[in-house]
Amino acid sequence: MKEILNKNLNANQQEAVLYTEGPLIIFAGAGTGKTRVITHRIVHLLSIGVAPWSILAVTFTNKAATEMKQRVVELSHETGKKVWISTFHAFCAYFLRVEDVKIGLKPNFLIYDFDEQKSVIKNCLKDLNLDEKKFKIPNIADKISRAKDDLKTPSDMASQAKEDGDLMGTTIAKVYQLYQKKLESSASLDFGDLIMRTVVSLKQYPALLEHYQKKYKYIMIDEYQDTNRAQYMFAKLLAAKNKNICVVGDDDQSVYSWRGANINNILDFKNDYPNAKTIKLEQNYRSTPKILKTAHKVIKHNNTRVNKQLWTQNPDDGTVSVLNAATENDEATKIAEIISLKTISAKYNLSDFAVFYRTNAQSRTFEDAFRRAGLSYAIIGTLKFYDRAEIKAIMAYLKLIHNPNDNISFKRIINIPKRGIGKTSVEALEKFSTIKNISIWQAIDLVQEANLTKKAVIALKSFVLFIKDFINLKNNISIKDMAEKVILHSGYLKKLKDENSHESKIKIENIQELISAIDDFEKRSPDKSLAGYLTQIALINDIDSLDESKGKITLMTLHLAKGLEFKNVFLCGLEEGLFPIWESAFNSKELEEERRLMYVGMTRAIKNLYLCWAAERTIYGKIKRNVPSRFITEAGLIEKIIGRQQSIKNFNQKFNKTKQNTMPNRKQYNNFPIAKTSYRNKNSRKYIHINDELTEDESLYIPNLNSSLYKIGTIVSHPIFGKGKIIERNGIGDGLKLIVLFETGQWKKLLARVINLSIIS
Repeated sequence: MKEILNKNLNANQQEAVLYTEGPLIIFAGAGTGKTRVITHRIVHLLSIGVAPWSILAVTFTNKAATEMKQRVVELSHETGKKVWISTFHAFCAYFLRVEDVKIGLKPNFLIYDFDEQKSVIKNCLKDLNLDEKKFKIPNIADKISRAKDDLKTPSDMASQAKEDGDLMGTTIAKVYQLYQKKLESSASLDFGDLIMRTVVSLKQYPALLEHYQKKYKYIMIDEYQDTNRAQYMFAKLLAAKNKNICVVGDDDQSVYSWRGANINNILDFKNDYPNAKTIKLEQNYRSTPKILKTAHKVIKHNNTRVNKQLWTQNPDDGTVSVLNAATENDEATKIAEIISLKTISAKYNLSDFAVFYRTNAQSRTFEDAFRRAGLSYAIIGTLKFYDRAEIKAIMAYLKLIHNPNDNISFKRIINIPKRGIGKTSVEALEKFSTIKNISIWQAIDLVQEANLTKKAVIALKSFVLFIKDFINLKNNISIKDMAEKVILHSGYLKKLKDENSHESKIKIENIQELISAIDDFEKRSPDKSLAGYLTQIALINDIDSLDESKGKITLMTLHLAKGLEFKNVFLCGLEEGLFPIWESAFNSKELEEERRLMYVGMTRAIKNLYLCWAAERTIYGKIKRNVPSRFITEAGLIEKIIGRQQSIKNFNQKFNKTKQNTMPNRKQYNNFPIAKTSYRNKNSRKYIHINDELTEDESLYIPNLNSSLYKIGTIVSHPIFGKGKIIERNGIGDGLKLIVLFETGQWKKLLARVINLSIIS
């Protein structure tokens, strides 16, 4: 074992492996050999006589657990097979199966998945006479899951809601209580129950806790920065007797607070174990010095972190580049060109490239660009863009408008959103159409013969009229306009907005991206007909002959990138409002998590790192002007964009002579080079133009503004950009400049006396 340690591990890694007695926290930076340390530590424990069944190692993914198990077995042979290495949920499921009778569980209990969980909640709402439109099932499911992550019972939730005066929370607590009763009556648990019931049982049955404390004398927790309260308590309870607990993680890579992870678990480890040994793994074996230095420049801006800096002995032969694109399509095209050139040189395979983005909706432009370039790709963790349910639904509407006899599209959307046409009615109508040898659409004209309920008949005929209106319109409006009207008037968009869940927000983003894709098609294609568009999409989906001999480009969101590495990494959409996502600007904790997510993405790169941003991005068919993400600035790759100050100075001097109660003549501003929108100023009755940056050509003077009202944090409203929040300000008086982050994600730099904002709060 000593030879293995000397050969495979550096000094800090060896220290972590050999420290076996007492609490230990290992801050393992990205690419510092974390898995190697955990597996070697387990093997070392075995080599000094620790029984394999006395060791428990838990992590978060089956992939990580499998890799650890394989490495331990390779190093220790048969003995390593007896060590328990698994995910948290797998161990807790095992515990509950073994101890079911002792802890009051019925034998052979079921574990419900998320869809089954939502079905139970749906029944609860019905029993409680609660309106699904007001109490959204996915939202309630998420709140129940988070409650279980925090070890909160229905009573706990109800008490907290009462204390906060939260009427909605009080009602959700009632749903939670009934939900648990239904699970119990059906002898079922959900995923949140697996860990919560384990922790509750260990607390409730001291003899059981003592048994497992004696059994597992050495405990190792991987990715400790991602643990929630239930997982934290699980580890703390089992380690309470022997205190031989080793936690491994990196606070700089804590990016899952939205699913219950608490970064304080790793930062406050020494509060629970004052005598804990701390070891930092800072030697990186993955990336070049340039990549590591650039990543550190970004992450050091976080205040909530342990001080550490990665270094490496790797040669500094890679690059860190900023790729500035004109649009999102230009961004994707440029990336495709770079990949093509690098693969043609035979230096890299397609599998050496990864494209990371902040939101799922961004994948569409890359899919389109890679298809056009003949580059094979794989989307990890999500469906391909055109395979997503919400995209298939909108496409089905368009197909049915084009060809009403398309039975597949008819059945897909007849109840999206719900129209009161049940499964039984659809099945009866389909059976009737088969007997008559006609399409379902044609069968609706004979619906009286199909023995359907009056309610179903009315709903079907209403649906037919809806589609017929679009059939009459299809040759007179653009595909984009038609798609927007379908999304709006079908009620599907409203349904998703009312749902107001993490899942529904992603679906809305994807639908908005579809509108952008249609807009792009109409700009590029000579055939702008609906038939032409549907044909193009059909051809894209049918392409299955791409050369896969050299692997595929990886496409994924940044949240899925942890633990992976690629020779070439593209971080895309690095624009204020997109990454960091716009909401994070209002919350320092959320902003720090966005920065950690950026750090995770940067440290996946082995040789070449590209930070990409687009000056314009089409959102829901509308052009949004962008400024580069603050993360690019923090990385020291571009200077902070503060506007064209000399132009502003010249403009101010020009209008100092203008009388306060007069407005410049509109005529002299007809040829603004960047002006895109205008609104009517109610006081002056003249049109003024609103633009992304302030220049003498683009700004107009509005007198008599009280600039002292514009404080950081003030919620304001703009007639064009909508609601936003002031996040920065500098200067005084007439020179006061504001940075406003709008709900649309747009980040605008404004001169207070030039732009008339309404203060909301």
